Amino acid sequence: MTAHISRRSLLGLAGLGAGAVLLGGCASEESSGSEDPQTIKWWHIQDTEPMLPVWAEMARVYEVRHDHVTINIEPRENEVFKAALVKASKAGSPPDLFQSWGGGLLREQVTAGLVKDITDEAAPWVGQLLPAALQPYTVDGRLYAVPFDLGMVGFWYNRDLFADAGIASPPTTWAQLLEAVDKLKSANIVPMALAGKDKWPAHFYWAYLAMRIGGMGPLQRAALDGNFDTPDFVAAGERFLELVAMKPFQPGFRRAEYGAPDGQAAAIGNGEAAMELMGQWAPSIQASSSTSKRGIGSRLGFFTFPAVEGGKGEATDVLGGGNGFAVGRGAPPRTVDFLRTLLRAENQRRAAQTGVVLPTNLAAVGQIKDPNNQVVAAHLAVATGFQLYLDQAFPPAVGGQINDSVAQLVAGSKRPDQIVKDITAVARSQ
Repeated sequence: MTAHISRRSLLGLAGLGAGAVLLGGCASEESSGSEDPQTIKWWHIQDTEPMLPVWAEMARVYEVRHDHVTINIEPRENEVFKAALVKASKAGSPPDLFQSWGGGLLREQVTAGLVKDITDEAAPWVGQLLPAALQPYTVDGRLYAVPFDLGMVGFWYNRDLFADAGIASPPTTWAQLLEAVDKLKSANIVPMALAGKDKWPAHFYWAYLAMRIGGMGPLQRAALDGNFDTPDFVAAGERFLELVAMKPFQPGFRRAEYGAPDGQAAAIGNGEAAMELMGQWAPSIQASSSTSKRGIGSRLGFFTFPAVEGGKGEATDVLGGGNGFAVGRGAPPRTVDFLRTLLRAENQRRAAQTGVVLPTNLAAVGQIKDPNNQVVAAHLAVATGFQLYLDQAFPPAVGGQINDSVAQLVAGSKRPDQIVKDITAVARSQ
């Protein structure tokens, strides 16, 4: 996904206060001692604070309450995790519980018979979760993983720089966004930061434009027939080129990585650019990548991707994703019960208090303390449609081609009508 930092591992980069008491079950679930010993192998990518100790404590408490269960935790850095999972999958021996982002990769795992259908076991409690959060983990109407975190992509902007350019309020239409870019450039302010080297940040623009122009329908149909060579996807590329032609991005953006000291997040965190299109993790990465290690604080604002004039899509349709856990096909019987524990309201509240998790349990949403996360959660609560990031929604080969093709569009080496043919060719070869 990215040479320097992957957005899939961006939720493990902040600090956590110690001393939290975490719940690992309830009295009715405690072991009677009559069950056979079970060892659950758990792989996750929260390999740093704040979530590393949180997960460890949840597992410890569960073991105490179920004396026949042992949980072997293997935290792994994101890219190491992905490589290890590929190796384990090829050997037909996936972990019992492991990180999942749903979408195309999960579908491939389902087809290969590597993951367990947990629809029936989760039925008594899955209704407590945000409906939109479950979509990426549902394949052909059956549930194969459960999300513990959900977020969305939107524009993060510097209020002071907007004011300096005479922009009174965030744009709500594409035309207003282009006008804002023009005003910022006239005020000698870099309008936008982009990690061109990483490719995936640019695909957010094309994906959102396709959603705003054509609605959710074209993406849903493309998921079925693999056809991206349609007027709506071409129009998305043409609209994106309207923006690219204005040269809105920071100098050297084509070589920039997202989380590098001189990358996209740092440009916002250091006040060197006015806005970026990024996920809910953006504030923490802006801060950690900035020179001050604090970012721009209360000067940071958020607005959703604007509507496109004449488009069929709703301004409340969102592009996003999150983190979840899938259950391996040969997992011990207690694995789904332990997964239920991770999703309990009490434990989701603890996760939310770290500031890096937007909980999916409805009863825990009120525990979000970070004001930026509160804003994102409020938009998710009223979302009319939810689209998983395209490079995760489709099989890995298709997602990779989408990122490559949008990068070619930005570089000017391919036209909008050409990239949709390239993406379609890969999609239909799967």
